[in-house]
Amino acid sequence: MPIPVSSRQLSRRSVLAIAVLPALLPVVAVAQSGGRAAALVKSTGDQLVAIVNGPGSVADKKPQLRRVVEAAVDVEEIGRFALGRYWRVATPDEQKQYSGLYHDVLLNSITAKLGDYRGVTFAMGASQAREDGEHVMTVVTRPNNPPANVAWVVASGGNSKIIDVIAEGTSMRLTQRSDYSSYLTRNNNSIGALIGAMRQQIAQN
Repeated sequence: MPIPVSSRQLSRRSVLAIAVLPALLPVVAVAQSGGRAAALVKSTGDQLVAIVNGPGSVADKKPQLRRVVEAAVDVEEIGRFALGRYWRVATPDEQKQYSGLYHDVLLNSITAKLGDYRGVTFAMGASQAREDGEHVMTVVTRPNNPPANVAWVVASGGNSKIIDVIAEGTSMRLTQRSDYSSYLTRNNNSIGALIGAMRQQIAQN
C-alpha cells in the first residue's frame, strides 16, 4: 500500500513544490541580500521557467526538471534527514534503494504540482544566516489565496544547495520525517515496507 497521508499532510507536502518550482512564480522583486543563497534561488527559478514554459508534455519535461532540481537541491541530504534514525539501521542495500526511490518521489511531487502555480507571484526578500544555513525569505501569492511567507534554507559552505523550505512555520523536511517515522512505526519499523510503499507510490504517478 502507498504511504497513507491525511489531507492535512498533503497540504503540508505541497510546500515542497514551492521550494523547487520557483519557475512557476514570476519574480516581482529583486533579492535584497544579493548573496549566494539568493542568487541560487533566482538562478534555479530562471532555469525552471524556461523548462516549464517551453514546449513538450510533463513527461518530456521530467528529465530536464530532474537535472535542475538535483543541481540546486541536496536531494541526498533531504532524503537521509527524512529517514531520520532509521537511516543508521538500514542495510547498505536498503539505503541505496531508498535513496534512488526518494529522488523519484521528490520529482513526482514537483511535477504533480505544475498546474497549481500559474498566475502566482513570488517576491524575494532579505536573507538571514542561521545555524542550519542561509534562510532566503520570500512571499508567495497564489490567485484566490492569501500570501504565504516562505523561507528557503540553503546549506552553508562552498557547495551550497537547498536543504529545506519553511512555509508559514512548517518545515518540509521535518514534515517528511514525521510522515515516514509514523509509517515505519505502524509497520514494525520495516525499511523494506517503506521501500515497497515508495515503489507503489511512484508507480501510481
